[in-house]
Amino acid sequence: MRQAFKRLERVLELETNQGYKDKAVIGGIRQFATFWVGQARDEAVDEAELALIEQIAESLTEYSRLPGPEARKATLVNIMARIRALPTPVPVVEKVLEKPVIKPAKLPEPKETVTPQAKGAPTEVSVVEPDPEGLLQPVTILRGVGKKTANQLSKLGAENIGQLLRIYPLRYDDYTLMKPINRVENGETVTIIGTVWETQSRRTRNVQLIQSTISDGTGTIQSTWFNQPWLVNNLKAGMQIVLSGKVGQYLGRLVLENPEWEPLQLEPLKTRRIVPIYPLTKGLAGHKMRETMKRAANQWAPRVPDHLPDELRMNLKLYPLALALQQIHFPETQEALHQARKRVIFDELFLLQLGMLTYRNKWQSTPGIPIPVDSIALTRFIEGLPFELTRAQQRIIADLATDMAKKIPMNRLLQGDVGSGKTVIAAAAVVLTVSAGLQAALMAPTEILAVQHYRSLNKMLEFMNIEPQLLTGSTPSAEKERIYADLASGSAKLVIGTHALIQENVRFKELGLAIVDEQHRFGVDQRKSLRDKGPISTKESRASNPHLLVMSATPIPRTLSLSLYGDLDISILDEMPPGRRLITTRWLRPSERERAYSFVRTQIEKGRQAYIICPLVAESEKTVAKAAIEEYERLKAHIFPDLKLDLLHGRMSSSEKEAVMRSFKDGDTQILIATSVIEVGIDVPNATIMLIEGAERFGLAQLHQFRGRVGRGEHQSYCLLLAGDVSADAEERLTALEQTNDGFLLAERDLELRGPGEFFGRRQSGLPELNLASLLDMEMLVLARTEAQRLMASDPKLKKEQHKLLRQQIERFWEQGGDIS
Repeated sequence: MRQAFKRLERVLELETNQGYKDKAVIGGIRQFATFWVGQARDEAVDEAELALIEQIAESLTEYSRLPGPEARKATLVNIMARIRALPTPVPVVEKVLEKPVIKPAKLPEPKETVTPQAKGAPTEVSVVEPDPEGLLQPVTILRGVGKKTANQLSKLGAENIGQLLRIYPLRYDDYTLMKPINRVENGETVTIIGTVWETQSRRTRNVQLIQSTISDGTGTIQSTWFNQPWLVNNLKAGMQIVLSGKVGQYLGRLVLENPEWEPLQLEPLKTRRIVPIYPLTKGLAGHKMRETMKRAANQWAPRVPDHLPDELRMNLKLYPLALALQQIHFPETQEALHQARKRVIFDELFLLQLGMLTYRNKWQSTPGIPIPVDSIALTRFIEGLPFELTRAQQRIIADLATDMAKKIPMNRLLQGDVGSGKTVIAAAAVVLTVSAGLQAALMAPTEILAVQHYRSLNKMLEFMNIEPQLLTGSTPSAEKERIYADLASGSAKLVIGTHALIQENVRFKELGLAIVDEQHRFGVDQRKSLRDKGPISTKESRASNPHLLVMSATPIPRTLSLSLYGDLDISILDEMPPGRRLITTRWLRPSERERAYSFVRTQIEKGRQAYIICPLVAESEKTVAKAAIEEYERLKAHIFPDLKLDLLHGRMSSSEKEAVMRSFKDGDTQILIATSVIEVGIDVPNATIMLIEGAERFGLAQLHQFRGRVGRGEHQSYCLLLAGDVSADAEERLTALEQTNDGFLLAERDLELRGPGEFFGRRQSGLPELNLASLLDMEMLVLARTEAQRLMASDPKLKKEQHKLLRQQIERFWEQGGDIS
């Protein structure tokens, strides 16, 4: 049995032993399937086994949605039986002899020569002379592409030939494996061709159903779409269409729910091949896009220079780039498509990692200022704290001290869940820096968080005679001028602030340590701006870089850590301070709102305080989400008229926000109604209730951040999630939040549910877009990082002749994301 199936068998046996609770692997069976299917495909020996792998992967993906233990048991029993029925694999030598190699698409003159190799290895191709300059020519050089089509392609991001070749298909219709309707089975994902008999629309509750009956001569099947009324006019009786989707069952009949569809064009059907389905724009038909891309792939893919060194490519058994681009657009077999995607995905992740390592090398090429470990000052600081450090805090402080003592500038990310004690680690780093006669700066994304850090560090460092300065947008002009002068002279040793720290007027005498909190809220350029405040060059001292400590209270899944922060060393604060109680979390329906209010009142009567979070500032006609201003007025007048309520939202001025938070922190306000501005930076130990309206509208990581505002004192705390009609994804988020307080586990789940593009709510500034690769693909990420590290170790600046094309490709790739330095 192949390794992938052995691995799957072990996981399924563990899941069975645990009672089908979807706890056998971190992230659940669904996430495991995402990574397992790639390994299994690599080991598959024939098309039948590939088909089996896809069917098993589909079943695993749906596992968490099955209604109960019995249904899950039946699924696992079926999968195990199919695994054990697999024939013994044929030895590799015999397999090569008996199985024909994949034949690539024919290339333009001169003709290719094909060297047969074992299945899974790339096919060697002699291609025409590479023409990188030609790839920059406009798309209008292609026959059939005029000004109108060129404008349409431009909207898709393709103005030249090279960009056009990088517009990959969204999916593929495999006409070689199509089934007639009378042979489709429940649970399959299929592509069928048929004729529309009729299309009707009907409404049920708040959902409009569009139902179309499709026939292909062997049988009929019903297709259903939700809330897409325009389909009634688009799917006319007698129209021939292609549908792709998952087969389900309703009232004993097979149905396709929300399938992808498009009008049938005869050309793809005649070819009996795998047909690419591309992204389109208004006026650009699918057949026109395929026709254009076919010409581009035939004429220009062979001219794309391959930037990967031959030795690396052959060691990893990757397709040549020319072959990969041909096969990813017009694959001859599923195996050729898999190998082509593998090459392109590796390329993207490899270039991403090389860019990060280049950034790291460039950062560390200018020496840092070594900060000797002042053990007396550090011991005095630690012994003066009103609490004992956890083992994790002690370990990370030791790591920071070691890093900062080197001539190479530190470049470290400190991850810690809400309330894990990151601030005291930052304070220890500040103590070491100031003891060496240098300056430190801490930049936070919001004024609320900057003020919070100012208060915490002021209290924590007071007995060490370190007085922080606070510099924000609302700092009075006279105070700003004083701080500017003190920083320039070196008399101010620690400054805490917002983006105000990177203004042109801010000058440091000798910045030894830069700390950036909640890094994901800043772009690469902003981090660079603070770092650039550090280098100095005088007669007495040559240029140097400050040490950099990046902190994040948003747990970051390992896949994103390897990509978004691939240039940083990573420390994980994986131990909570003693005394922190787990927060009890409950998901409530709107009908239970009065019950929630009653519970809030009970806590207030015990002397506690509460937050109530609303998704919006003011009511909008386009949404029914609770708005903070209207909700504040309603609660104050009708629900809690005898209690002291206050309101906090992002449209308030800094002084207004400060007054509201001071009142709440001092206990004068009992209930604070707020928007997401409350997400970070608020520390009120007496607050024990977090009530979140419209909880389904927030991401899992953000909900966890809200929850972290309570549970910071000695009393038991609670988080109540009020959510009405929720989607399947929202239901999974809310259920996950009920089940665990582990921020890192929730982060993995959030990434799986929402995808990397939405994980932080907006694109991470400074990083290039990935067209095909996924930051969820841990196996390929680790491979790309390993190979990037190996290459950079042998040629740090990629100066060798065989790396010239690779160096140029890195520069082009990173041009999308901005300055990587």
